[in-house]
Amino acid sequence: MKLHRTLLAALVSGALLAAPAYAAINPNKLGAAYDATKANVTFKVYSSKATRIELYLYSAATGSAEKARYVMTNTNGIWSVTIPTTTLSSQGLGGTLYYGYRAWGPNWPYNASWTKGSSVGFISDVDAAGNRFNPNKLLSDPYALELSHDPTTATMTNGTIYASGPLYRNIDSGASAPKGIVLAGDTQSIGVKPTRALKDDVVYEAHVRGLTMNDTSISAAYRGTYKGAGLKAAWLASLGVTAIEFLPVQETQNDTNDNDPASTSGDNYWGYMTLNYFAPDRRYAYDKTPGGPTREFKEMVKAFHDNGIKVLVDVVYNHTGEGGAWNNGDKTTYNIQSMRGLDNPTYYSLTADMQFSWDNTGVGGNYNTRNPIAQNLIVDSLAYWRDKLGVDGYRFDLASVLGNTCQHGCFNFDKMDSGNALNRIVAELPPRPAAGGSGVDLIAEPWAIGGNSYQVGGFPSGWAEWNGAWRDTVRKAQNKLGSEAITTGQLATRFAGSSDLYGDDGRKPWHSINFVTAHDGFTLKDLYSCNNKNNSQAWPYGPSDGGEDHNNSWDQGGIAADQRKAARNGMALMMVSAGVPMMVGGDEALRSLNCNNNPYNLDSTANWQGWTRTTDQNNFQAFTKAMIAFRKAHPALRPANFYSSVDNNGNVMEQLRWFKPDGGVADASYFNNADNHAIAWRIDGTEFGDTASAIYVAHNAWSAQVNFTLPWPGAGKNWYRVTDTCPWAEGASQVAAPGSEALVGGETTNYGLCGRGTLVLIAK
Repeated sequence: MKLHRTLLAALVSGALLAAPAYAAINPNKLGAAYDATKANVTFKVYSSKATRIELYLYSAATGSAEKARYVMTNTNGIWSVTIPTTTLSSQGLGGTLYYGYRAWGPNWPYNASWTKGSSVGFISDVDAAGNRFNPNKLLSDPYALELSHDPTTATMTNGTIYASGPLYRNIDSGASAPKGIVLAGDTQSIGVKPTRALKDDVVYEAHVRGLTMNDTSISAAYRGTYKGAGLKAAWLASLGVTAIEFLPVQETQNDTNDNDPASTSGDNYWGYMTLNYFAPDRRYAYDKTPGGPTREFKEMVKAFHDNGIKVLVDVVYNHTGEGGAWNNGDKTTYNIQSMRGLDNPTYYSLTADMQFSWDNTGVGGNYNTRNPIAQNLIVDSLAYWRDKLGVDGYRFDLASVLGNTCQHGCFNFDKMDSGNALNRIVAELPPRPAAGGSGVDLIAEPWAIGGNSYQVGGFPSGWAEWNGAWRDTVRKAQNKLGSEAITTGQLATRFAGSSDLYGDDGRKPWHSINFVTAHDGFTLKDLYSCNNKNNSQAWPYGPSDGGEDHNNSWDQGGIAADQRKAARNGMALMMVSAGVPMMVGGDEALRSLNCNNNPYNLDSTANWQGWTRTTDQNNFQAFTKAMIAFRKAHPALRPANFYSSVDNNGNVMEQLRWFKPDGGVADASYFNNADNHAIAWRIDGTEFGDTASAIYVAHNAWSAQVNFTLPWPGAGKNWYRVTDTCPWAEGASQVAAPGSEALVGGETTNYGLCGRGTLVLIAK
């Protein structure tokens, strides 16, 4: 522990931030790798508490005993062994090399009489220091680049073999456990990475499998795979998407989802239970041979890069697939599959007595994000996905856990702590500059469960955030008229980039990821078609447990035309707001899950994106595509800095001005009056080099028509309509093509905007 404290002090002081902070104790890469000539294989794994670690080598992934085993040597917590490949060949290990570890420690010391499946040497399942060593459990390498299979499979469904505790501790898991695969490396291209500024992106959140499983235009063998996803790159580019954000693609337990397709019991579709932070999930690969998932993932990345689309991946560093206690109050029975069996108190945050996992996630114990060694794994794996697999950025699940400032017995988020994982990630994986260039896009889900974990607007420099305040404000304004007091001032703040959240610490509008819906909630259609969640319905739309009860949703009185209008408003407001818009895959075509708002376990036709379209869906897709194109064509909607309220170029027009419906300037009394439900704003396009000399947006959140008196469009200019979301204009051309905008008029022209409608004009 002295070594840990030394590193911790150096991290806090910033002394090691100029170079990889783990260099002092990890001069060579952990994991398994061949040397340059393929003459030797070296295995390295970390444990500060183990007293003995043995490497077990296999010629097959399952069903057979090890071919060889080696006692590893410990140097400052790095356990290693190097083996000539000629020796491996003589042992029957000349092909694909599968491996795992067995570890002994203070709670289960090594005894030469121990045999697999015995209790020889056992003292306790957990000791006072939190150690959970158990040599009967074959441990996968946290740094393995691929895993052979999931812990449970169609042919091996008994997950109890991985558990500790009096009922399970002596069960040997070796023959069935996932093994690491030693990869020989490759030089496969990932294409040219886009360098586009985050402010200019339109993000599309999707599931690798769900993206194409229903797509009959793709060969059946490729549906639901990385290869299939890559085949959608050109279509997504045609929609206007510039960044695809995949739900977790790191290895997780999902091989058994198809055991009983009509059952959701134990199914893990979304994938937020990571088993390994380096390995691409094998289930999503068409080529499932060793090395296949890695090659195919890179092929997919290249397909997106070739179409100018960034690849972002959702990563889960707040907890792992090893999970938490099996039973409340039982400290003995936990899964021992990897990190827990190698160094439990290093990799997991524990309670003060070191007997249980500390939990801010609700799905298992916190990953120990404040420990420098555990941070190494985060940083190393992020760098691997960036440098070797080609990804362009990350969305961090429950990212507040990465801001924790203590290891055991507490939780406290502090963005100013230089040694937390959030600041270390920024220091070692530099974010993309504001104007674009090399770097990664870092996006936080800025909340977790309990304590001070709700941190929308509270993340440190370098981090963009899912702006839950934007989502909630817009939803309430649309759906909760008369029951939630949303002021026009609140709306204006969100539409202009949420300076109250991001301007106080030097961040910018583009650090706000604006979204109306995300994977964990209603789809866009359901948000405006469902009064309440319906998660108990039958397959394929359910059943799913859990789910948010406070959705700020409304079925628009059951009027289908109004439901579509509300969806158009949600999409349009994302596209005209300062910040970065994010939509959920399928929302561009009004995808519905029949009011299920927590379909985490539905690996079903209903949860996969649909690719057939009704007329209404085609119209909405055309609306979405055109609004994306409008956003991309107008830099005034994508400001690098917060809008100013003054005239900066002498053309007698403020960069941004807010208006009341009567054409007067909106002041504090108007903004703060909860009885006002209509607001408009004008942006001076000339200050942004925009093709439109001005842009005017009016939003009527009131239930009845409101007349808007249009402001001055600029000298010699008139206002032209880009779109009106009201039902009268619904159709394939609801958004005017550039050059075909309809003349509306000049200053003081009155425009009647329907209840709950949005109007977009340009001046020319």
